[in-house]
Amino acid sequence: MDNLVPAPVRVDGNDQGTGFLPDHSTTLLAGPGTGTAERWLRSSLGASLGLPLAPARPGDEATGNTVELRVDPALAPEAYQLTVAPGTGVRITGGDPAGVFWGAQTLRQLLGPEAFRRAPVASGPVRPVPFLEIEDAPRFGWRGMMLDVARHFMRKDDVLRYLDLLAAHKLNVFHFHLTDDQGWRVEIKRHPRLTETASWRARSKYGHRASELWDETPHGGFYTQDDIREIVAYAAARHIRVVPEIDIPGHSQAAISAYPELGNTDVIDTSTLSVWDTWGINPNVLAPTDTTLRFFEGVFEELLELFPADTSPFIHIGGDECLKDQWKASPAAQARIAELGLRDEDELQSWFIRHFDTWLTARGRRLIGWDEILEGGLAEGAAISSWRGYAGGVAAAEAGHDVVMCPEQQVYLDHRQDGGPDEPMPIGYVRTLEDVYRFEPVPPQLSEEAAAHVIGTQANVWTEVMQNRARVDYQVFPRLAALAEVAWSPLPAPGERDFAGFERRMSEHYARLDALGVDYRPPGGPLPWQRRPGILGRPIEGPPPNV
Repeated sequence: MDNLVPAPVRVDGNDQGTGFLPDHSTTLLAGPGTGTAERWLRSSLGASLGLPLAPARPGDEATGNTVELRVDPALAPEAYQLTVAPGTGVRITGGDPAGVFWGAQTLRQLLGPEAFRRAPVASGPVRPVPFLEIEDAPRFGWRGMMLDVARHFMRKDDVLRYLDLLAAHKLNVFHFHLTDDQGWRVEIKRHPRLTETASWRARSKYGHRASELWDETPHGGFYTQDDIREIVAYAAARHIRVVPEIDIPGHSQAAISAYPELGNTDVIDTSTLSVWDTWGINPNVLAPTDTTLRFFEGVFEELLELFPADTSPFIHIGGDECLKDQWKASPAAQARIAELGLRDEDELQSWFIRHFDTWLTARGRRLIGWDEILEGGLAEGAAISSWRGYAGGVAAAEAGHDVVMCPEQQVYLDHRQDGGPDEPMPIGYVRTLEDVYRFEPVPPQLSEEAAAHVIGTQANVWTEVMQNRARVDYQVFPRLAALAEVAWSPLPAPGERDFAGFERRMSEHYARLDALGVDYRPPGGPLPWQRRPGILGRPIEGPPPNV
């Protein structure tokens, strides 16, 4: 019981007997509102143990061989209590259906790494669950991971797998970065060229953008609308909210290549643009025209149908790294600035963002964007993802805006994990497992009122140098487990955290990741097939600045 990740709030154990050992007669008693946990236990835990976990019949609970699920609204949302006692079996009580589900995830960890496999590997039982009582609840309501599928596409089945990995770590937000200069990944029926043209690029830079190497294989793919519905439903069954991102007005060359009228046609010949094949900040941004507004209103109309409000209350519109050079040179953009009475191009971007904030608010959604959307003024109800450091999040929280803390210097998982020469395609600062474990999402200078606007944290996974699932696994794990504990558990100040204890608990968690087939970075460094010798990266030396 001392190997749980993330660590629960309180665990009390005793030595009365050997504990609870499920067998073929174990039954599942599911109360009202616990259907998601019941179905997950039967399909996942039942499969790994080779047990039917049949529905309980009257009197089964008296035998002490029952897993009972129930909701008690007296508990906080997402909170749960897990009790294992002689003669009563396992009882998981959640403050809501999500709390019951997180309690079920804890039960799987208590049963040992074998419970993470898809089929039983031995004829004997798993280890018994000790008699104990756990009380647990999350620190933050937003505990997430952003996955970039625009730079390198990830197949639908691999996305579903990542949703299972998030659920296994009690993470409840999947930020789905669907569009960028290098590809458009979601089917929009009224604009078919977004997938016919914008979802494929002819080749890809191999390594950092300064690398001389190219992968000449065409790269791309997209999710059909039914694929998206399946992903959203799969996430909802695991109490994971999906935050779709359509990046505007920058990072839009893929869309402009399909529909040249979206670009600044009075500055460049946009008909010559193709889906971008390298990395970095692209100068080709959307034109601030009515044509562009109507086009993306159509995109968002279809998107809102695919991502229902109960699963996706937030819609991410990007807003980052929008170079203003073309707007400065564009007579049409300058005329719009004058028409609207704006001071400059920053306010023009703010006008663009505010338009979609108003549009989304009218349809019952909340806009969230990267911290650049603060420039020129932020719409009242908008939230931000603070990526350039803490400063944007601090400014937003003090102004009364909700904030998700995800500073590049701390929780960008594309950054390298070690300073040694074997790290594959080394990018950015060294961010070790311990560094992520000591990350603190709430800056100490915030007032209590402002700190309440830090609604959570997430790790960001940008995939320029992650060509496949194995590379994503290597960069994400084991550091995502540390982020999960930061987001869930009531940890002390960063310098006081028991990293040695976390490492000890990780020794068993690695076995769980092995059972799940995760290609994580081993504690001793990359395995030979995980290295990428000779591929240029962009390592940044020294500790990251606290900005």
